[in-house]
This record gives sequence, structure tokens and C-alpha cells, in this order.
Amino acid sequence: MSQLVIVESPAKAKTIQKYLGSGFEVVASMGHIRDLPKSKLGVDLDHDFAPIYMEMKGKEDVIRDLKKRAKKSERIWLATDPDREGEAISWHLAQLLSMNLEENNRVEFNEITKTGVQNGMANPHKIDLDLVNAQQARRILDRIVGYQLSPFLWKKIRRGLSAGRVQSVAVRLVVDRENEIRAFIPREYWTIDAKMTAPSSRKVFAARLLEIGGKKAEIATKQEADAVLAKIEHAQFTVQSVKKRVTSRQPAPPFITSTLQQEASRRMGFQSRRTMKAAQELYEGVELPTMGAVGLITYMRTDSLRISDEAKAAAADYILNTYGKSYLPSSPRSFKSKKNAQDAHEAIRPTMPSLTPDQVKNSLTTDQYKLYKLIWERFIASQMANCSLDTVSADIMAEDCLFRASGFRVKFDGFTKLYEEAKDTVSEEENKELPPLEQGDVLKVKALDGNQHFTQPPSRYTEATLIKTLEENGIGRPSTYAPTISTILSRMYVERDGKQLRPTSLGEVTTELMKSHFKRIVDSKFTAAMEQDLDDVERGEKDWVESLRLFYEDFAKTLHAAEHAMDGKRMRVPDEETDEICDLCGKKMVVKIGRFGKFLACSGFPECRNTKKIVQATKGLCPLCGQKIVLKKSKKGRSFYGCENYPNCNFMTWSTPVEERCPKCGNTLFKKGGRTGKFVCEKPECGYERPI
Repeated sequence: MSQLVIVESPAKAKTIQKYLGSGFEVVASMGHIRDLPKSKLGVDLDHDFAPIYMEMKGKEDVIRDLKKRAKKSERIWLATDPDREGEAISWHLAQLLSMNLEENNRVEFNEITKTGVQNGMANPHKIDLDLVNAQQARRILDRIVGYQLSPFLWKKIRRGLSAGRVQSVAVRLVVDRENEIRAFIPREYWTIDAKMTAPSSRKVFAARLLEIGGKKAEIATKQEADAVLAKIEHAQFTVQSVKKRVTSRQPAPPFITSTLQQEASRRMGFQSRRTMKAAQELYEGVELPTMGAVGLITYMRTDSLRISDEAKAAAADYILNTYGKSYLPSSPRSFKSKKNAQDAHEAIRPTMPSLTPDQVKNSLTTDQYKLYKLIWERFIASQMANCSLDTVSADIMAEDCLFRASGFRVKFDGFTKLYEEAKDTVSEEENKELPPLEQGDVLKVKALDGNQHFTQPPSRYTEATLIKTLEENGIGRPSTYAPTISTILSRMYVERDGKQLRPTSLGEVTTELMKSHFKRIVDSKFTAAMEQDLDDVERGEKDWVESLRLFYEDFAKTLHAAEHAMDGKRMRVPDEETDEICDLCGKKMVVKIGRFGKFLACSGFPECRNTKKIVQATKGLCPLCGQKIVLKKSKKGRSFYGCENYPNCNFMTWSTPVEERCPKCGNTLFKKGGRTGKFVCEKPECGYERPI
């Protein structure tokens, strides 16, 4: 008889089977096997919120097979993912297979390598019922909100809407930001910049006006700017002081779930769902030519910055052998996790730091390679020495006007030799080296300019900045960021505008109703407090039933009051008028949101029921027939470009058309790949291409 090891996915099963060898049979449950019913609430509100679990549809064959294998096995090990969701899956499996919950039959693998699997099997434990209860509490909370609040939204706005604790707060954040942008009133201001040279150098450098008469320079109009320029036009610019310092920059810590999603979005344009899919594959195992199936990264759902001593030592060996002793800090670097971090796992890192991205590139998909490279570089850089900078700041006087010039020179590149963290916003400051300057130097002015500026409204959220805000406010947890964003997009509360997220009219109306009648549900502090309650349940510090009771008592009253206040009332989602004219009646078409997305409908509805698909034309022309190229969506929601003359012309491409024309044949050029991609001509007989 063999021992049965149950995991979630076939890829993970294959990798673990290799390490356990004969005597073990590793099979996959394909995720959850039991859940609350889809057709009803499935929670007994009158009896301590007892959940009513049912075997999931479509899992009949899997369940039958697991029961059959379990009967033949000497022992059963539950090796699902090491988090709340994984613990709950193990608990459901134990219930299904009539296992003893007092036995040490739960094993966890933080990394799926030989060492990770051996350590996990050597340290079995009981199923953690506190973890299970925390997952149950979250599931029941979301079910109550979804199944009792959603029908209210159906009646008051539109059928098919959904509400959720985290998703409703996320939508509110996007809506509130849009309202800030609309309410923003730009304020004019001016800066004065001087370009000059030092006595000992011809190199031109820039300085900006900071103070006038010892006070901060605040110039609101062109007239004020012209007055300052006139005052200093013939003034002598003299160096008042020069400050030189040596500063250092520390590397960013290794990734946690949220920072991985943010950086993948900034650098590679990955949506959070795409990031987590590739990360899951890297964790579960990839087939390498000389090593077989290997898990390349540690568990990817984590909020901890902890790193094992073995990993630090392996990183130090690689840095020493590749870059030399000067690139190693005096002692291994550690990072402190946030206060509310669960700290159940290590940070996301390569399982074998010596395995470089180039060594595994040919065995990975494009997404897997990009993500592994990002994770590997970030981790190795986190264990490298600081970057050292020589900084110079010079104060320059002209009459009573103080200008400042600053710059720096990299003294030692340190970790930046390998990796630097991307930023959400680009800094305006010029990081240039200044020429030699000494106190008392009289400078030669080359140009004096007054530059007009306007204050800018806050930026719309991107996936990266929304995830960052959710994390900073304690809303959701590592496993919830990607599904939350996917949900608010698929439900059409929010839409993409390039990388930015903007609310739809549906999202705004829904949020308005929620803010009016369900303030606590869309209040970020309340949602964060609920997350903290769930963490307390996980630690065994709070009773999960009592937490649910406290929430539900208030929620039920709020729902009843809202139904009374909104009795007989309905909120209208405004239509977006377009310039397109209805072919049937001549009235303007409007944009409506339906079950499958946006579409055009006649404003004369219901008298005229004409509808059309929304077609977004580009500036490109089809290389086959010369008609316009339009943006389209695949069945899976992926964007591609095709000829508007389809089906008469079947041209399509995943590459983006640009305004530039091919210098060889004059047709539209297409951008293929990201920043390191190329421009190509897709006319079959042309073949022109060049790097971006």
C-alpha cells in the first residue's frame, strides 16, 4: 500500500511526486471540492451562521477518484497551499474522506524543492481550525453581503449587479478619485530657471529660484515672473555656499504579493491576474532539462519580508562570485514586515538563488521568464551593498534672489548594478553632475527663463496604485487583490483607459447608493477593521461566530432601513451620448452597459430598438485591403486588432498599429512587444522591421 498525498493542481502533484518517489501517490483535488450552494444563501442565520456545504458541480469524478484512492492508501497527507484557503481545502478533504482531525496529517511546502518537500513531510501537524474558521468567516461574510445586498441593487438600479465587502470599497476608491479630478481647479504658478557656467568649466548647468528676500518664491502670474526677471536681468550671480555630502541608497526588500503585482504592472504592464497565474506556475514547478520538475519560487501569497538564513547565504555566494566582495554588505540584510503582516511564509524569492534567469529561460514561457527574472533580480539586489552617491548642492545669490543647483555622481553603484525599483511617478529633478563650484565664484548666465505651470489633479488609479492603496489601508489580503480587481472590471463598475482605471456610470451610481445607505460597507476603515477581526480569528484570539454576529446585527438593520427609505424609488444609470446617428430613425445613439459590456443603442428606445457594437477605430490602415483597422476583443477579453472589412478581409494582429508609416512600402507600422520590442510592417511581401 502507498501513502496518498493530496494537493490542488496537477503541476504541483507532478513536481512533488518526483521528490517523494515510490511509496507515495500524489494526486490533485483541482482546488476546492465543497462550497456553499450557488442557488441560495447556504448559511443558517438563526443557528450560529452554520454553513451548508455541498459537493461542487463538475467535481463528481474527482471526488469519486479521491475516495477510491483513499480506501487503498496506508496513510493520507493533505498538502494544499500554505494559507487560509489551502487550510480550508484540507479541512473539506478531511471531512469528505472521514479523516481524524486530531491526527498530524497536514503538511505544508513553502517551496516545492527537494529540501522544501522533505522539510514539509518531516513536520506534519493537525489541521489548523483557527485558520479554517477565519476562511469560513470571510466566505460567510462575503456570501451574506453578496446574497442579501445584491438583490437590493437589482431592484434599485439594474438586475445582475453584485456587491462585496472589498470590491465595493475598491470601486468607491476609484469613484472618489474621479470626483476629486472633476472638482479640481488648476492653479497657475511660475518658476524661474537660470542656465549658467562656472569660471572653471564650460559645462552649462541649471539652477531654480527658491527664495526672494528670504521667503519662499511664490510667483502666480506672468506679470510677477516678468518683474523678477527684470530685477535680476543684469545682476551678478555669485555662489554663496556649496554643500558636498556622501549619501547612500538601500535596495528595496524582496517581493511580497502586493509589491510583486505593483512592480509587474509598472515594468511589464501585467494585470494582477496575469502576474499571479505566472507566479503560481513558477511555484508549482517547471520542467528543467537536467533537473526535472522544479518549483522556482517560494509561495507567492505572502505579506512577510522574512528570508531564511540559507537563502541569504546562497545569495551572498552568488554576489561574491559574480560581482566581488565590494558588492556584499557587511552583514546579511534583513527587512521588517508591516505590523499587520501574518508572517506565515517567507518573502517571494527564488528557491535556488544560483539558478539565474538566463539558465532557465528556454524552459519558461515568456510570462514565466519575465516574472522569474523580476523576482530573482529583486531578491539578489536586496542582499547587495548600498549604492553610494556624491551629492552637491550650491546656493547662488542674484540681488535678493536665492537660486539652488543640485546634482550627484554615482560613487559606487552597489545593488543598482542589477536592479532598481520602478516608480509610479517620474521625478522632475535632474540628476546631473555639477561642474566644480567654489564659494564666491561669479557665474556667467546663459539664459534666464520664466516657465508657466499649472497644478495637476491627482492621477487616476492604475492597478499598481490601487493595490498599493488597498494594502496601505489594510483592505483585503494578499490572496484578494487580483480577484478584487478582476471582479470590479468584469462587473463593469470600472473600466481601463490605457493603464488607468476609471469608473463607469454604473460604478458611480452604485457607489452613490452604497454611500447613502450602506456607509459602513464602503468605508475603508470599517473594512480594514473587519480584516483585522479575521486575522484575530486566525490567531485564535476571537470567536468567528461572535464576529459574524456583530457584523450581521448592524447589517440587517441597515438593509431594512435602506429598503424602507428606497421604497418605490429607483436610481437611473445615465446614458453617454455619442455623435453616431441611428440608421433607422436618425436620432443619436447612446452608450449603454449590458450583460456583455458596452454597446450602442438608439436614444429613441423603446420606439426604436436599434443597437450596434461599439467599434474603436485606430489611425492604422489594413496592410491587405487598405480599410481602417479597429480594436477588437477576443472571447477571453484579450485585445487585438483587425480589419473593419471583416469577414471580407480576415487580417488580424496582436501588435499595436502606430501613426508612423513604413519607409519601405508606405503602409502602417505595428509595435510588437514592449519597450524592448520592435516596429514591423505586416504587409506580407515587405518584411521591414526595426528596434524601438
